[in-house]
Amino acid sequence: MAKFRSETSVPPTANARHTTASLLAAFVLVIGFLHASTAQAAAPPVYPISGYFIFGSTSDSVNSQKLSDIKAVGGDTVITFGSRIKPATLTDIPADCKVNGINCAQAAAAGVKVNRYFTYSDSALWGTPSHVCPRDISLTGNGKPFTVLVLPNQGSSCTSPNGLYDVVVISGATAAGTVGVNVSLAKTATSLGMKYYAGLPMPVARTDYGYLPDVTYLPAFTQFTERFLRYQAKVANVAGLAGFYLSYEMPVTSGTTFDPILNLYKIQNQAIALIHPGRSGVVSPYLDGRKTGGLSLTQVRDGAEKIGMTAGNNKLAVAIQDGMGTGKSGAFFGNEANNPVDQFNASIVGTGTWGSKYQAPVRDYFVAAAEGIDGTGAELWANLEGMAPATSQNPCDSNSRGQTTKSRVDRQLQQLGNSPTRVISYMWDGYYTCTGAWSPLAERLKAGNMTPVITDSIFYGNGDVLVTGQNLSGGTVYVKWTDTSGRTFEKTVTAADYNADYGTQHGINPRLESVTAKLGSTSLGIGKYYMIDVVNGAGAKNDAFYSDRG
Repeated sequence: MAKFRSETSVPPTANARHTTASLLAAFVLVIGFLHASTAQAAAPPVYPISGYFIFGSTSDSVNSQKLSDIKAVGGDTVITFGSRIKPATLTDIPADCKVNGINCAQAAAAGVKVNRYFTYSDSALWGTPSHVCPRDISLTGNGKPFTVLVLPNQGSSCTSPNGLYDVVVISGATAAGTVGVNVSLAKTATSLGMKYYAGLPMPVARTDYGYLPDVTYLPAFTQFTERFLRYQAKVANVAGLAGFYLSYEMPVTSGTTFDPILNLYKIQNQAIALIHPGRSGVVSPYLDGRKTGGLSLTQVRDGAEKIGMTAGNNKLAVAIQDGMGTGKSGAFFGNEANNPVDQFNASIVGTGTWGSKYQAPVRDYFVAAAEGIDGTGAELWANLEGMAPATSQNPCDSNSRGQTTKSRVDRQLQQLGNSPTRVISYMWDGYYTCTGAWSPLAERLKAGNMTPVITDSIFYGNGDVLVTGQNLSGGTVYVKWTDTSGRTFEKTVTAADYNADYGTQHGINPRLESVTAKLGSTSLGIGKYYMIDVVNGAGAKNDAFYSDRG
């Protein structure tokens, strides 16, 4: 292979004065370089994942420790899941929820006609701040706090036009006086300068099709969503409460089967916009790129558009699950299509090549999703699955999925490319904290936080190659390419023009940086792949293969 080489030398006849002058010039050059490097100094290294799904606690100290640990690996956002509002009968009401010996649901709704009863539990105190209508009550039975809300079946006032009411019995925090998960997390996030997205209520699943919601009680679900949001506005109205997570999941598809879930998104986005106009929503649909039963790029593009359109007047982030933790998607480049799938994905799709098992790489799906979301008013995020399909080689405590490797996570990051404006991950509790074949993933991320990650590149006609990603500054860039004459070259050059603000300047992921590899006068063959490696100023090299195509 041909290699470019650049050499300079001092002629052997150079005299002492010339040598002294050269040394002085070199010293000035070094000082200037150091000054320039200082001006462009990279921020302290953090891992590119900025948010994590978590299980919250009613304990401030537990939440504070967890969020501090997340912040230590570069996270600034946490998200919790919502609880289900469940249809019930009077016999399902907790036995301790009584008013003067009478079932609390009956007591609260005395004198009105009840349409349906429901139960809900989310480890929050609720109580008086959640009361809106005269029949709403709160009580303590055997040390357990309860709140009963009497919701109009129609309309938005406390009096239902059709005379029917829905009654929700809420089992709150484990002890009276506990502020509950949402309040604790919102305040903890505020104190640490982080963002918290609280999980919104969900309906139960249908008994016949478990992947669809039971929408037979949409009026009660809609009313209760609004009550939940009004309650949060009263007790958790702090800077750290950034918004709410719309918990019901669906694939990123344009098919009409999942329209009932899209309707839930519309209802909850409308409620957020109405009650929390300064806050936003997050939804996390999933990818399935398998050859058998998976989704095409067109389905994902159109599906992302349909999901984005549910935002209405609300600010909505669509955080698509990348599918690598479940083996439903493949993180590979086009010139790896004939390579065998890794052992973890093989446990799901069987042995074979990436190209034979998956319709397209994760990268292509996110490009398609970005095209679909564009113009909807929503924003594209990515939900990187921080686990791997379970095998005998990667146990993760008692979790249903297994531990993953850091290099696999790095590969997932670069496959996401520059399409999502933020990368979050499922899930901190369990998958980032479990010990199995390796130490906890969170510890491995923290130890390897200087690893460069290459997310995208542009090979310009003048021989410059723009490289984007994280932790790119201060080192060298290796490029291997084929020119228009079919000749193959490889060259290592100094990483030039470091830009820590590349993402911010281009309105994409603000954690993206850039450097430029100046190869000199050359060309890139049309449709030809080129490979890039980066060694940054700390001496760390990207540990995931990167390629692109001209």
